[in-house]
Amino acid sequence: MTDFHSEQERIEAAKLDPSEFGRLYEDNFARIYSYIIFRVRNRATAEDLTSEVFSEALAGISRFEWHGVPFWGWLLKIASRTIADHFRRVIVETDSPTPELPSIPDDPERNATLYQLVDRLPQAQRQVIRMRFVEQKSIREIAVALGRSEGAVKQLQFRAVETLRSQLEDCHA
Repeated sequence: MTDFHSEQERIEAAKLDPSEFGRLYEDNFARIYSYIIFRVRNRATAEDLTSEVFSEALAGISRFEWHGVPFWGWLLKIASRTIADHFRRVIVETDSPTPELPSIPDDPERNATLYQLVDRLPQAQRQVIRMRFVEQKSIREIAVALGRSEGAVKQLQFRAVETLRSQLEDCHA
């Protein structure tokens, strides 16, 4: 109970003086960053989104109302919305007919590595990659076949392509 009371005091202090927000940031950074990186799986993106979350929290601290729930619960709501906005932007940016897979057609060794990396993807991502790039199916066809929304398929495709690109760069760095 003392923890919540001191947290409530820190929140009230931050409402009066934004420079006091630093303690709330320090207390909650690791939890929010972990939450975000688990979902986006990219360090730079996670750092950017975590920064957005805390910027929004600082800007909106005066509207925060204490209801006995830990402050990080409010931060998680902001983080969830920030992550959703991020993936909406990504989906819009990658809404091309067929995005490029990180491959060089004339390099059999690199392609063999790519196929091995595809086999290591989580099952849903692997299915989407195979249906999209091997079977040449549209996002809509894949969504119907998998019983998922088109947005979910685009998100799976994006994550898979980013993972493959990153792993290929690591293999050939």
